[in-house]
Amino acid sequence: MGLTKQYLRYVASAVFGVIGNQKANIAFVTLRGGEKGRYVAVGACEHVFIWDVRKAEKVLILEGKKHEVTYLCPSPDGVHIAVGYEDGGVRIFSLLNGESNISFSGHKSAVSVIRYDALGARLVTGSRDTDVIVWDIINECGLYRLKGHKDAITQILFLESKNLLITSSKDSFVKWWDLDTQHCFKTMVGHRTEVWGMVLLNQESRLITGSADSELRAWDIQYIEEGKEVGEPQEKKVRTLLENEEDDEEGLDEEPEERILSCKKAGSVLREARDRVVSLVTDAKAKVLACHVSIFHNFVSSFGRPNIVVSPLQEVSSFVRSTLQVIRTMGCEYALCSLFVPGDRQIILGTKSGKIQIFDLASGSLLETTDAHDGALWSMCLSPDQRGIVTGGADKTVKFWDFELIKDQDSGKNKRLTVKHTRTLQLDEDVLCVRYSPDQRLLAVSLLDCTVKIFYTDTLKFFLSLYGHKLPVLCLDISHDSALIATGSADRNVKIWGLDFGDCHRSMFAHDDSIMFLQFVPKTHLFFTAGKDRKIKQWDADKFEHIQTLEGHHREVWCLAISPNGDHIVSSSHDKSLRLWERTREPIILEEEKEMEREAEFEESLAKGDEPVVPGETKGEAEPAGKKTIETVKAAEQIMEAIELYREESEKLEEHRAACKAAGKESNVFYIFPSVIYHYILWVSLILSTVFLFSELEVSLLVLPFPYVPDLLKLFNGYVQQGLEVELVCRCLFFLLRVHFGQITSNQMLLSVIDELRTNTISKVREIRDVLGFNSAGLQFLQREIESKEDVMFFADATDRFEEKKRKRRKRERAVLTVT
Repeated sequence: MGLTKQYLRYVASAVFGVIGNQKANIAFVTLRGGEKGRYVAVGACEHVFIWDVRKAEKVLILEGKKHEVTYLCPSPDGVHIAVGYEDGGVRIFSLLNGESNISFSGHKSAVSVIRYDALGARLVTGSRDTDVIVWDIINECGLYRLKGHKDAITQILFLESKNLLITSSKDSFVKWWDLDTQHCFKTMVGHRTEVWGMVLLNQESRLITGSADSELRAWDIQYIEEGKEVGEPQEKKVRTLLENEEDDEEGLDEEPEERILSCKKAGSVLREARDRVVSLVTDAKAKVLACHVSIFHNFVSSFGRPNIVVSPLQEVSSFVRSTLQVIRTMGCEYALCSLFVPGDRQIILGTKSGKIQIFDLASGSLLETTDAHDGALWSMCLSPDQRGIVTGGADKTVKFWDFELIKDQDSGKNKRLTVKHTRTLQLDEDVLCVRYSPDQRLLAVSLLDCTVKIFYTDTLKFFLSLYGHKLPVLCLDISHDSALIATGSADRNVKIWGLDFGDCHRSMFAHDDSIMFLQFVPKTHLFFTAGKDRKIKQWDADKFEHIQTLEGHHREVWCLAISPNGDHIVSSSHDKSLRLWERTREPIILEEEKEMEREAEFEESLAKGDEPVVPGETKGEAEPAGKKTIETVKAAEQIMEAIELYREESEKLEEHRAACKAAGKESNVFYIFPSVIYHYILWVSLILSTVFLFSELEVSLLVLPFPYVPDLLKLFNGYVQQGLEVELVCRCLFFLLRVHFGQITSNQMLLSVIDELRTNTISKVREIRDVLGFNSAGLQFLQREIESKEDVMFFADATDRFEEKKRKRRKRERAVLTVT
């Protein structure tokens, strides 16, 4: 039996070359009591970078997982920052140590806005899925989901004094929500286009809104206290709000009766700019209003396939393969391809205008610009003997160039590098890609007519034509032994050909979008492909197998480079980032890779599925905050396994008791069957606690079938009696009672259990409340004692008073210096 082929795994190592992405906002933060306005947080792909704007240095990295950052919001106390992601998740990081201990998952698409309340205890998030979710940060769970908008949420504002919420959306509506009743009581329809920004002025008595048109609208807010009278029944209040909502739905022209507040248009301000509003902000005293306007710059090229990371200013940067720091940045034309000259002292660029530019890396200066092609220069390749290059362009020609050293006219003494045109190969179609065979015997040319032509290098005579792709071949490469050629096309397929007869060995569906780059690993028949589907894949050209998928980029992957020993890969993407991948010693088992891909597909299907529905409840404006994920499904399965184990141990216990009773003996449960108590406490308690940390406890219990609920209620009763995890048990108990109320109340066997739970929970909750009250009173007493002795204030007031004393002392010192 022969040895099986072993593949080694590549893993992500570093992300560099990116300062911040365009999707996320920026936010000023405070680090360890530092100066305000000095540190700024920006989204950088899946990470968050904290920059010192004075020193232009990166001081902290908040590491994400795999989804791109879309929104940032610091907490009111400045200790934490909430980060929203492309997949709809939210994570809260500590700015003291950079760790994340709280995460929420409730949205189906990217988080578009995040807002804290004044105390920092609640978090409200809006998403492109049109939903608004209110989260409880202290209990690490979702409170409810507010539905009503028809397009992405753009802004959220809190009215702290009235416990109200204002939301704006791309559906041109501004909605007012009462968080006490979780209902929308007012919808503003005075905008003709998408509402992008809002801000409150004059102590929450005026609202300014900005939309896609050039008008900033001002609205006066007047609160009607009669609408929220003290002692008014909650049912009457909800009925009133529902009546208002029905009036809004019947006709927009008819002004409904105001119950809580009135919001009428007071005027407008016309902007000079015609671009849409991005955001509206005010200073601390609300005297200055700043309007951020969007300006777009589009850069488009044929096939969209530049082979180098190019900024809008057309710059090329060089990095070190050890510190990942940029060592040189050089301004250039729109670059489409590049390569290092042997010796790594110069770099050659091919531009969209058809020019060849040579740069010196030591000085960063442009040595020479040569007109090479009449159209875009799409591809260039270094000859295997390292004496020249070959280029292919949109003018239907392939040109050969030799390296030469000539005298520098500026210095007169030194010599500089140049390229000399030697031969030209005229073709019938635009040239998209050119490659030498490693033995320099053949030249492969990809044409716009979807074919690849093979020519002899010495005589330029035609040798083979490779046809079979339905769309143009955008990339190709030849193996180290010049035996195989692999081609990647815009038709999303990879074809492997033999260079002896030009026969197609295998055609494989490789990516979900155009394949932009392909390269063999040196001295192997393994190769990597990069595509517009944001993925990098590894393949075996001998066994025609997919080995591994590298995911991490958030936009199209344009190109990649493999180190000579194959241990490192560097990839560049349209997300403005460069990523370093390292080869480990961990072997890859293909069956496990396929299983992981199936699990990822299952997780995506869950994310696109329906939201969890509570039985017996109709869909309205308020719904549960959680969503069904692979974690919640696995957690529910673990709970069921624990309950089944409890059933088995309980049956064994009953059998033991019956046997002891028949023999006339007395059984010692704790001695003979300790596993019953062990699994009863350890398995169920720890599993539920683990689920609770995922903030998806309610969704996991909602997935749990009802036949497991009676046993779970009996376990809850035992937990409460022993005082174990009383708060967690009460949360689970109340949710199960609300979800399965009809089935539980109709089951006569559960009446005694419910009655015991009622008695035990009330007594235990009272005990916990008394303990918390006693501890709180004791801490307050100790605080007063220490403050009276040392004359200092604890907690929030301590820092403010200390800073105030420092400012006063500085003023006195300045006054003394002025007098002297």
